[in-house]
Amino acid sequence: MSETLKEKVYSEAEIAERIEKELPKWRYENGWIRRKYKTNSWKSTLMVINTVGHLAEAAWHHPDITASYAWVEVRLMNHAAKGITDKDFELAKKIEDVVQWQPAKEGGALEGTPPTDQRFAYIKYD
Repeated sequence: MSETLKEKVYSEAEIAERIEKELPKWRYENGWIRRKYKTNSWKSTLMVINTVGHLAEAAWHHPDITASYAWVEVRLMNHAAKGITDKDFELAKKIEDVVQWQPAKEGGALEGTPPTDQRFAYIKYD
């Protein structure tokens, strides 16, 4: 982005409204929009981290990530703009779409992970 262009930084009220409407599993706290994804194992946690990393790098907008054995927290804030901008909302939506994707619900050829076999448990979808 050009140095001369300023991105709109959303107010707390605008952020709350957009989160409620567009990203209901996300929340605004301490200057960040954030979401915790629950996983079933360390392997699943690493897959979520790598997915978020790929999307962020492709978008050239980088989140803060905290992780433990069975969860990943993603935090977004536009550091250059010093607040929440459209970049944060757009990347959050893309992360949400990809991490929460359940192919079996689409009815196509991709069946997704077996829902009744814990050996293949991945994300704890909500």
